[in-house]
Amino acid sequence: MKAHDGMYIDGEWRPATGPDVIEVVNPADEQVIGRVPAGTAEDVDLAVRAALAALPAWAATAPAERAARLAALRDVLAARKDEIAETVTAELGSPLKFSQNVHAAVPVAVAGSYAELAATHPFEEKVGNSTVHLEPVGVVAAITPWNYPLHQIVAKVAPALAAGCTVVLKPAEDTPLVAQLFAEAVHEAGVPAGVFNLVTGLGPVAGQALAEHPGVDLVSFTGSTAVGRQIGATAGAALKKVALELGGKSANVILPSADLAKAVNVGVANVMSNSGQTCSAWTRMLVHRDQYEEAVELAAAAAAKYGERIGPVVNAKQQARVRGYIEKGVAEGARLVAGGPESPRDQGYFVAPTVFADVTSEMTIAQEEIFGPVLSILRYEDEEDALRIANGTVYGLAGAVWAGEEAEAVAFARRMDTGQVDINGGRFNPLAPFGGYKQSGVGRELGSHGLTEYLQTKSLQF
Repeated sequence: MKAHDGMYIDGEWRPATGPDVIEVVNPADEQVIGRVPAGTAEDVDLAVRAALAALPAWAATAPAERAARLAALRDVLAARKDEIAETVTAELGSPLKFSQNVHAAVPVAVAGSYAELAATHPFEEKVGNSTVHLEPVGVVAAITPWNYPLHQIVAKVAPALAAGCTVVLKPAEDTPLVAQLFAEAVHEAGVPAGVFNLVTGLGPVAGQALAEHPGVDLVSFTGSTAVGRQIGATAGAALKKVALELGGKSANVILPSADLAKAVNVGVANVMSNSGQTCSAWTRMLVHRDQYEEAVELAAAAAAKYGERIGPVVNAKQQARVRGYIEKGVAEGARLVAGGPESPRDQGYFVAPTVFADVTSEMTIAQEEIFGPVLSILRYEDEEDALRIANGTVYGLAGAVWAGEEAEAVAFARRMDTGQVDINGGRFNPLAPFGGYKQSGVGRELGSHGLTEYLQTKSLQF
């Protein structure tokens, strides 16, 4: 797609207020593929004002009509799925097949789920002598990351619109082109002017201005825990609601009764997916001492198969960050069994699929979020030791448990301090709530729980 040189505000593309631009770089070949405006606080103010003006009418719109607009949006996204996939591949670097199957397909499913929820959700209920109304929070600031650029946009915008909120979106500066494509889709779907607005820009400028704006009622942010703390503090000072989906260091616990080969191979695939740039990736594989060396061999062999199959990481800074963590793992005594810090290609921001063995819980690579194709394998003595290791980080976003019997895996999963756990390779469910414990965030996305984030309650007594 051709990049727009303006902002989508109040139903039309408008020139940016400042001259600065952001260059969009293809991480596979390091070539500039487009330029978008670097928004200012003035651009943000115009967008928020448009959202405020559109709020009363959209909030009063019948849920069935909001559902119809979301269904239309779903259909436009489905019709443009090939363009979406090609755009994400160009600006994020993910292989085209993955972009088609995940980056383009999942947002269609999520948009469709909110079209259905908007039409069926009980926005009113009787409680004794009271009637409880669920009403939109107001103007939503949606600040989204680059790793799943369209999915994260839809996971915020669709429930906000279903709830009757209006939105100002500030997408990640590395992947703004698919956000512009989404704005085109919103326009084509017939969403009224001002209900959705897009401002491209840098986080410390446009993102900060949006989080601070007095016209914003809720800030929904996905990204690092460090930035999430800053946004939480800013919103808290103004008593705004927040929804924060932050970092993760998820454990993949393989109990002795599990199918070891299947658990290891699926676990490696999970980490290598999207070049490791997934906040819920199972980057710590926990294996019983009696099966440890076999698991290490299986993981090393599995990782080696991904050498030509994964894309680059998003930019040079991220490449340097991930390689720095790999070097740190070696320096702290972990055993490198696949990959390493050397770049596997002369051009592009590629990182070799990497597996560490002999990792202990105290090591940096076992505690901090790397956000690259790097797996750490940890040894445990018994189930209590596995639970201690699994829960032994500041994060609690996701995880996995494998066992011969489902009940055994469920019993362990219930004791994990984390927001979502896959049992024996459970499939993604767009209706299931997603979000974290501890420093992995506040609130939930997807399904009815995600819709609730954008609603506030009013009770009438009779």
